[in-house]
Amino acid sequence: MDEEYDVIVLGTGLKQCILSGLLSVDGLKVLHMDRNDYYGGESTSLNLVQLWKRFRGNDKPPEHLGSSKEYNVDMIPKFMMANGALVRVLIHTNVTKYLNFKAVDGSFVYNKGKIYKVPATDVEALKSPLMGLLEKRRARKFFIYVQDYEESDPKTHEGLDLTKVTARELISKYGLDDNTIDFIGHALALHRDDQYLDEPAMDFVNRMKLYAESLARFEGGSPYIYPLYGLGELPQGFARLSAVYGGTYMLNKTECKVEFDGNGKAIGVTSEGETAKCKKVVCDPSYLPNKVQKVGRVARAICIMNHPIPNTSDSHSVQVILPQKQLGRKSDMYLFCCSYSHNVAPKGKYIAFVSTEAETDQPEIELKPGIELLGPVEETFFDIYDIYEPINKHEENNCYISTSYDASTHFESTVQDVINMYTRITGKVISTLYILIKKHNQFL
Repeated sequence: MDEEYDVIVLGTGLKQCILSGLLSVDGLKVLHMDRNDYYGGESTSLNLVQLWKRFRGNDKPPEHLGSSKEYNVDMIPKFMMANGALVRVLIHTNVTKYLNFKAVDGSFVYNKGKIYKVPATDVEALKSPLMGLLEKRRARKFFIYVQDYEESDPKTHEGLDLTKVTARELISKYGLDDNTIDFIGHALALHRDDQYLDEPAMDFVNRMKLYAESLARFEGGSPYIYPLYGLGELPQGFARLSAVYGGTYMLNKTECKVEFDGNGKAIGVTSEGETAKCKKVVCDPSYLPNKVQKVGRVARAICIMNHPIPNTSDSHSVQVILPQKQLGRKSDMYLFCCSYSHNVAPKGKYIAFVSTEAETDQPEIELKPGIELLGPVEETFFDIYDIYEPINKHEENNCYISTSYDASTHFESTVQDVINMYTRITGKVISTLYILIKKHNQFL
């Protein structure tokens, strides 16, 4: 360990493993350490015995739930956009060779007490029972505008500068009602609250386009994909990538204390009496608790069922988004369901998650609207965890800290944090990295 590295990464959560892989590909000398003896950190996967031990305090789950080893229950379950940033990183880094993916069956939204399929195109808008006849026509025109919009072609802009026009102003041009705005903004553009309405519309439109492009990529019932056997292999895939490019991994390294010089700059990490020197430290909030602040909490329920979520066309894998206004809340609620079709449970079993940003100290009550949509449940585990974000100035102390995982059941906000961190660490944008990776892959 008595060597000098460009970067020491602490923690093997998904964000840290992606960054470790990307930085190694970038030619940096990387040491990756974790205080645990397993990969994944907060985003690890558990079998049934591990799940029972964590939430019930013993290792004896009932036999009727099936074999423990057939369960792969992700602690931070999130679907991937089929054409999103994470999938592009996976493809360009060749990490896909370590994993097998399968399309997610359905994407739904909760509206006025019922579950509806999310319409993503002008054709689907005309068929959707979410809207009346006149609203369908207005929505269709809006979808056509978004589908045809090209930032580089002014002819498609219809006189609107989306870097200046707000999302609210763009939507008002088409006269869409509040319910339509609700499902478009939250279930299509995947905004977690309504702040986007008063921000430039460019991001809103690009998010809608990403949803439609992802939906078209596999021609399935949703824009999402998910790895067989869950997300547990994903951090390890990026760890292998880092190793291919010279990265060094050390698990079960107790303490992992970050060392600073007299000016407050990180200069290394000490574990078990040895210090590895470095220029920069990358970590999750748990390794530098005095440089982060608590900004919220996530409440979630993990449910084991023997049936699909009702009213989702018998989908074996599905996301349902419950927009904040529909529940009278400040933030959205999310339903995530996967099953034996993705090899995360024994045949006939389904794993459902209900999650949201906690607004009370009673997750059982707060999550009730989502749990009620699941139908009969065999077992339920409640959990609540804190969300942290960094407050340090990385340019002053060379510490780059990720934010905690949010309540959403898709990866878009997670990947954005990784992309932003990569840029802060290297000074490069992620698109430049793709070119670098392609050149490297020619020689592998």
